[in-house]
Amino acid sequence: MRAGRGASLVSVVCVALLAGGCASRDFYIRSLPAETPAADNAADIQQRQAMLAEAAAGASATPQADIGPPLTPEEAPSRYTYDPWERMNRFTYRFNARFDEAVFLPVADKYRRLPSPVRTGIHNFFANLGEVVSVLNYTAQLRPAPGVRSLGRFVINSTLGIGGLLDVAAKMGLSQPHTGFSATLARWGMQPGPYFVMPLLGPSTLRGGFGFLADFGTDYAINLLDLYRGTAGWALTPLDAVDIRANTNFRYYSTGSPFEYDTVRFLYVRKTLIEDDALRMWHRSGNRHAQTPAGQ
Repeated sequence: MRAGRGASLVSVVCVALLAGGCASRDFYIRSLPAETPAADNAADIQQRQAMLAEAAAGASATPQADIGPPLTPEEAPSRYTYDPWERMNRFTYRFNARFDEAVFLPVADKYRRLPSPVRTGIHNFFANLGEVVSVLNYTAQLRPAPGVRSLGRFVINSTLGIGGLLDVAAKMGLSQPHTGFSATLARWGMQPGPYFVMPLLGPSTLRGGFGFLADFGTDYAINLLDLYRGTAGWALTPLDAVDIRANTNFRYYSTGSPFEYDTVRFLYVRKTLIEDDALRMWHRSGNRHAQTPAGQ
C-alpha cells in the first residue's frame, strides 16, 4: 500500500512540475515516422521523376542559344604561361614584396586613417584625370559610345564635381570603366606577350608594360592643368600610387603558399586573355593550342 501511495504521490508531483514548469515553454511530443520505408521511397522516387520530367519539358520548350560545338583537347587553353624571363620576374616579385612590406603598406595604412571624404575625394580626382586617356583610347578602339560616356564623365565631374573631387556623373547613372593603350593593342589583335613583373607595380605583360608607358606619356604630353610636370607632378604621382595601393586588397605571401608566384602569374594571364577575347574585333580565342604557352 505504501508503495502504491508513493507511486501515486510521485505521479502527482511530476504532473504538477510539468504543469508549472512548462507553462512558459513549448512542449511537443516527438512522433516517429511510419514504418513503411519501401512505400515512402517509391513515392519519393515517383515525385522526383515527375519533377525532372517537368523540368525537361520546360527546357525543351525554351529556345537554346547556339553555343557551338564543345572544345577538343587541342583547342583547350594551355596550362603553361609564356614566361621566358622567369628568373628576373621572380627576383622582381620578391623585391616588390619586401618594398610593399617596408614602405607601401605602412604608408597605405596611414593613408587609410584619413577621413573617408578626403580619401574618396583624392580617389575621385585621380579617376577623373584618367578619363582623358580613356577617351583617346576608346576613340582608337573605334568604340564611340564608351568614349562619349567617358568624355561626359570628365566634363560633368570637372565642373559640377569640383575638379573631380565628387563623382557626380556616377550619381547621375553615367558610369564607365577606364581603358588604356594596352587594351587598344588587344583590340587590334596584339597578343599579351611574355609575362612581366613590373618593379613596384606588380604583375603585367610586355604589352601591358608598354601600354602603361604610353598612357603615362599621354598624360605627360597633354599635361592637363600643368599637373604632370614640375613640383606638382612629383607630389601627385606618389599620392596616386598610395591611393591605388590603399584600394587594392592584396597582401604578398598572405596564404603562405610556396607557389604564390605561379598562382598569380596563371590567374593574371588568364584574366588578360579573357578580357582580350571580349575586346577583339576578329581572331578571337587565338590561343587554343595546348602546347603553346598562354600569352605567346
